Amino acid sequence: QVQLVESGGGLVQPGGSLRLSCAASGRISSSYGMAWFRQAPGKERVFVSAISGSGSSTYYTASVKGRFTISRDNATNTVYLQMNSLKPDDTAVYYCAARFGQVVFSGNYDYWGQGTQVTVSS
Repeated sequence: QVQLVESGGGLVQPGGSLRLSCAASGRISSSYGMAWFRQAPGKERVFVSAISGSGSSTYYTASVKGRFTISRDNATNTVYLQMNSLKPDDTAVYYCAARFGQVVFSGNYDYWGQGTQVTVSS
């Protein structure tokens, strides 16, 4: 059984930065694609970013491209989301997800974390 635990969320001012981490317990190897999703209050959960098992391919939704960077460390089973130039519209609960095989942009993932709150406000 795989468990994903997110951390690193919090309150930050507009223009600030946060780095989210997703620690996987159990065997998350390079065979698993990893992704971040977010859910704002009153809205559906949506795709933010994904990274292939090897880390060689990364994907971003248009609204975060150039501001967010996804990375992974397969030696420690950890995925990161570096978020810069944060905006109030980035406020949401951020979820980490894992999927055996290729990443997808839908919510079709095998494992999910419990989420971490990110609030961007002055």
